[in-house]
Amino acid sequence: MATPHNSAARGQIAETVLLPGDPNRARFVAREFLTESEEVTNVRGIPGYTGLWRGAKVSVMASGMGGPSAGIYSYELYSFFGVERIIRIGTAGGLRDSLEPGDLVFAVSASTDSNYARQYSLPGTFSPCADYSLLERAVAVARSTGVSFSVGQVFSSDYFSEYNALGPDASWKTWARAGCVAQDMETYALYCNASWLGKSALSILTHTDSCATGKSIPPDRRQSCLEPMIRVALEIAT
Repeated sequence: MATPHNSAARGQIAETVLLPGDPNRARFVAREFLTESEEVTNVRGIPGYTGLWRGAKVSVMASGMGGPSAGIYSYELYSFFGVERIIRIGTAGGLRDSLEPGDLVFAVSASTDSNYARQYSLPGTFSPCADYSLLERAVAVARSTGVSFSVGQVFSSDYFSEYNALGPDASWKTWARAGCVAQDMETYALYCNASWLGKSALSILTHTDSCATGKSIPPDRRQSCLEPMIRVALEIAT
């Protein structure tokens, strides 16, 4: 059934969905990695595709930027389209000196400055986690293929750090001190939805820009540097 943000028919979306933030990345995955792919939704410029990876049905759909946007798209996928697992394939700012641009980060859990979990009226602070089976498989694939990665908690912020009114260093250093290895905007909302709805999720992030060292992936290498993340996600999607 169609929803306000997804025009696909029931059955057109696979049980496993790769969820990049960028619509162009969704198109790239569908075009370069999936066979027999077709566009099954495109509402408000957010496309979704379904195709085959090594003979297995897989979908890829953009989520837009930020927790509220990722929350809407992942909630609808889980609740109305029969999706069982979502693998986020996003980018992140690194909070550790040891992270090099291009390294992958597998998010065990997510902290946030967002009020996303307030909707549950929980008597405390909710800390959603990744699905362990997906995480375990992702680590195994990365090790077997020689992909550099870290596993740890991430900080999902409502603020793009460069535009923080108090300056780009206003918050990330305290979250790094608390043990977060990278910062994105979407993982917390995705993990909340997966936990609340009894589904599975894993956030795989490519470290593109370091808050700690200032190192970054040059613009002309960004697309190619995302391919290891995409391949790990596809390997655990089937």
